Amino acid sequence: MRWVLRTLLLLLLSAGIGAGALLFFSPDPRYRAAEWISLGRYARYDSLIADVARKYEIDPMLLKAVIWRESEFHPNKTGTSGERGLMQVGEAAAADWARAEKIETFVPTDLFSPRTNVEVGAWYLKRALKRWKGKDDPVPFALAEYNAGKSRVNRWIASSKSGEKVGADEFRAAIDIPSTRLYVATILKRYDHYRRQAQQ
Repeated sequence: MRWVLRTLLLLLLSAGIGAGALLFFSPDPRYRAAEWISLGRYARYDSLIADVARKYEIDPMLLKAVIWRESEFHPNKTGTSGERGLMQVGEAAAADWARAEKIETFVPTDLFSPRTNVEVGAWYLKRALKRWKGKDDPVPFALAEYNAGKSRVNRWIASSKSGEKVGADEFRAAIDIPSTRLYVATILKRYDHYRRQAQQ
């Protein structure tokens, strides 16, 4: 009986050392640990994300990074201002989407449906990416708009040294709301992580 207990302890110790080594050599150990603890939640919506990303012609890795930042893949999350679901969509944005897509049966509680929520969020993000397509990198502009609204993005562009000709790096430095600056930076970092992961 003792040998069984010893073998079990040895196996647990080996698994712990192996997991520790994986975390140590991971480029983002905190994310890797959270991914393990989530028990598959971080990958649960990958096929849905890929499907919606194709429809709206958005990089699925960018869409996934936004979802990670907004809700950590919790479809029932509710934000402090009433935002709902995976992409933390507000009722006004959802109403715009429903009008644009001619969906007459939409009600705000539909935002707790993962598919509806990702569709609305992707539509809104795509609209922002189109708006800033003339920039050297439209992604930071679109992310800032997703988080803080178009009028604030316009204000940050105007307050930059280059005005309308501002590039993405200078624009990011001009963002004067720390939470939005952090929001853009963390999504860009996670986006890069997902792209590298997809290439492995």
